[in-house]
Amino acid sequence: MNAIITAPELASDLAGPTPPVLLDIRWRLGGPNLRSEYENAHIPGAVFVDLDSELAGPAGAAGRHPLPDPEVFGAAMRAAGVSRDRDVVVYDGGQGWAAARAWWLLGHSGHPSVRVLDGGFAAWSGPVSSEVPSPAPGTFVPTAGARPSLDADGAAALARTGLLLDARAGERYRGEVEPIDPVGGHIPGAVSAPTAENVTEDGRFLPVDELADRFKSLGVTPESEVGVYCGSGVSGAHEVLALAVAGIPAALYVGSWSEWSQDTDRPVAVGPDPQ
Repeated sequence: MNAIITAPELASDLAGPTPPVLLDIRWRLGGPNLRSEYENAHIPGAVFVDLDSELAGPAGAAGRHPLPDPEVFGAAMRAAGVSRDRDVVVYDGGQGWAAARAWWLLGHSGHPSVRVLDGGFAAWSGPVSSEVPSPAPGTFVPTAGARPSLDADGAAALARTGLLLDARAGERYRGEVEPIDPVGGHIPGAVSAPTAENVTEDGRFLPVDELADRFKSLGVTPESEVGVYCGSGVSGAHEVLALAVAGIPAALYVGSWSEWSQDTDRPVAVGPDPQ
């Protein structure tokens, strides 16, 4: 199954006999959640899911958005109507990062059929609703490990033996600015690959062949073992999604730079070169 779905395809699926569970993951980095925007207008039937409290654990030594407690995550998904035998479609405001986090986490937890609305809510031209649905409870129980992930040591090793992509903006990779984390720079050996360059101006993914060419230019080969990190495992999930669209499997370092940079024993590289 394709990892993304277009707005017309979603409209057709929603009108079909077995519509997907629809999750609204609109989110703003560093700000209050966007439940108010959801309550004002959302795709009919969509259930709001809060990234910070339901798709991540409390910030700490493991980073700003560590994996959530499986019980908390599972309860949130069941309350939203998620079951393993029913398709799920997730969307956010249009950037795609938050929706990709939900896509990655559900897949990592064993759900076999999750897609991201390409272009998010901004791409939807169908009817909208302010009615908050009350779905029948789902039965989804997370089983971790269905998608590959990396810890800090694994990311460091992959930067030497495979291809570790840094999904943050280039200036953060180079260490020129660091607005959030303790120090700027990147994991030694990681290659700069800003996830913003995987999409068009309206937030939709580039065509598959263009994505494949982009990743090839960054060093991906058929034999490559690929990993991705970002600031805190959100935009990195979007890069993993872009790689999946291009047919390239990749692991996510969930703790990412927000975990790595807290440990003063871990090396930091600066400048445009990986090393």
